[in-house]
Amino acid sequence: MSENPTAPDSHVERALPAPRDRSEPMFPGGPVADPAGSHHERRIRSFRPRRGRVTPGQGEALRRLWPQWGLDIDGLSRIDLGELFATEAGPRPDLPVVLEIGFGMGEATAQMAAADPGTGILAADVHTPGQGNLLALAERNGLDTIRVANGDAIILLREMLAPASLSGLRVFFPDPWPKKRHHKRRLIQPEFIELAATRMKPGALLHCATDWEPYAEQMLEVLSASPAFDNSQPDGGYAPRPDFRPLTKFESQGLDKGHLVHDLIFRRNDT
Repeated sequence: MSENPTAPDSHVERALPAPRDRSEPMFPGGPVADPAGSHHERRIRSFRPRRGRVTPGQGEALRRLWPQWGLDIDGLSRIDLGELFATEAGPRPDLPVVLEIGFGMGEATAQMAAADPGTGILAADVHTPGQGNLLALAERNGLDTIRVANGDAIILLREMLAPASLSGLRVFFPDPWPKKRHHKRRLIQPEFIELAATRMKPGALLHCATDWEPYAEQMLEVLSASPAFDNSQPDGGYAPRPDFRPLTKFESQGLDKGHLVHDLIFRRNDT
């Protein structure tokens, strides 16, 4: 046996790379894992934080575009929407802005932005692959009216958006939390609607869609009971799917399974 101390030895322990700190951004300069951290109270969350597998293209979009078009929801300061949606020509204080909560992979968001270039979309989600995909779609299609927010949308509404600053709010296919013991986790609750109303301008539309029948019934009950919103439908029921809401892949799969999709469109009144 060799006594050379520098000879290779299969029994010598080799140093392993230190595990990545999960509180640090997966992509330098990109979205962080928990942007609000301990700044705000821990409460029952209406979403499941998801990282998922990020493709090379999505990762590259996060690295390059997040500093320009991304926003971590840290709850520490108010957002100037005109500055957030600024271009090389300068701020856009008169741009109407719609908040979209939960956008999946972002295909429908990109389609809506392309169809309505006069409206800004502040798209909030916690799904890293979707964030990267939407940024890539925005760049590829020249959609400079999209901004991507990472984190808890309730903190965004409560701490970072000014009163009467939004021209619309979209919640398409939120997690239905189907088990009865999880219903308290559903996003559309009286408290959420009360908060949303304070951030929406008179006349702004609150548009929800779901393919889960019991959740649709809860949405209709909660929205109909709010004094701040009026149903767009004279009969007080569900709305037909408007042309401006694209038929998503997720929705098509649900329809193929026989799911019935319900749209609810309520208008913020002057109260």
